Amino acid sequence: MNPVQRFFRRYIFSTIRIVLLFIIINLTLFFLIMVAGSMSDSDTSFSVQELSGHVTLQNGVWTADDTALSLMEESGAWAMLLDQNGTVIWQQDLPEELPRSYTSGDIASFSRWYLEDYPVKVWAREDGSLMVAGFPPRTLIKYYYVLNWPYMGFLLGGSAAVFLFNLFLISFLLLRNTRRVEKAMAPALQGIQDLSHGRPLHLDEQGELAEINAGLNRAAAYMTRKDNTRAEWIRGVSHDIRTPLSMALGYASELEDNLLLPQEARKQAGIIRRESEKMKRLIDDLNLTTRLEYSLQAACLKDVDLVEIGRQAVSEVLNNGLPGQYELTFSEIHPGRSIHLSGDAGLLLRMLDNLLQNSMAHNPQGCKILLSVDEEDGRCLCTVSDNGTGLSAVLLGRLNQGQDISSSRDGSTGTEHGLGLKLVKQIVRAHKGTIQFSDSVPHGLTVQISLPGGK
Repeated sequence: MNPVQRFFRRYIFSTIRIVLLFIIINLTLFFLIMVAGSMSDSDTSFSVQELSGHVTLQNGVWTADDTALSLMEESGAWAMLLDQNGTVIWQQDLPEELPRSYTSGDIASFSRWYLEDYPVKVWAREDGSLMVAGFPPRTLIKYYYVLNWPYMGFLLGGSAAVFLFNLFLISFLLLRNTRRVEKAMAPALQGIQDLSHGRPLHLDEQGELAEINAGLNRAAAYMTRKDNTRAEWIRGVSHDIRTPLSMALGYASELEDNLLLPQEARKQAGIIRRESEKMKRLIDDLNLTTRLEYSLQAACLKDVDLVEIGRQAVSEVLNNGLPGQYELTFSEIHPGRSIHLSGDAGLLLRMLDNLLQNSMAHNPQGCKILLSVDEEDGRCLCTVSDNGTGLSAVLLGRLNQGQDISSSRDGSTGTEHGLGLKLVKQIVRAHKGTIQFSDSVPHGLTVQISLPGGK
């Protein structure tokens, strides 16, 4: 899954979570409102049944005790008791405009609806009488509904269907809008990915994101011109320096080998030769890293033997004259066994040579250097370690994070340009390998390279 797909998948999932959160919040709020409404209903504190229990017949007279009077006073209610014929046999605060006798039809009517404008509640007593409690107008709302079961089923099912349809419609519209945004943004996001990896870029400058695409095209064109200018400048300078540098190397070698010259002059000629060789190596590194960075030189992959390449790298360093303060050793973890991989022999040799030169450059006081090759789990392992001063934790962290460093030497007096290690990492990347920098025990630097093994 590419970054563009991951971006929009996260966008879709976040949209779904927002919809679900919206539904949950609304259902929770509805439930809380219903609970709060039921708790705020003042009518729940008044019970007609309780009132009826406090109205009794004493000595042939219906009487309400203090509890009944208190209940009615708290709710602002009035009450009356009807016998089986509908006649009022007891009342408390009954409004004057209300009748004192009711037919069965009247009783059935106000039991379900209102008595005049008064909302009432009724309770049938065991003795056959009817307790009626009334409240001031507009304090209670009474509605009477009669619904058939088929209609209720249709109503509930229809409500659920409407809810699901609305949920589906919202999801569809959100996904459709997301798809439109994805189609518009995908080329721009992919273009940014290509631009970050140095790949050529040209986006269609039409549609809703025309201005953004045009800006990316301008940025890509500017970076291309800038990279081409830098590459041309490096090639031009390298070409112009190569000839005079070769002449300086030749004359310095002749002067160094001329026994007729004084010893001091020959020593100075040797310094000129060594510094010229460093400059030549710097130019070679600069050219090679530029070609690899801008894909001007593709790796020529063939079946090669890593053991032979490692042995050749050590031999070249020894043949070029290893200073006496260094000790260089080549180790085969499995002696006599070849380690094959698909690689560019020239680039791999340059990689190992740079690592060996890096150990010597960082330890001018001298050190022991070990180059070892191994094979493990189908991977070709190459390790260069030394017992020198090593690198700081900060530089090791930056190197392992893939960052380029201007110098791999601590302090302000170092002269290392950092191209050697950058070139090593480029060669490892060209072979689809990995590189790891770590401290040697008890001190020094270890560089381990893992490359895919050959078939």
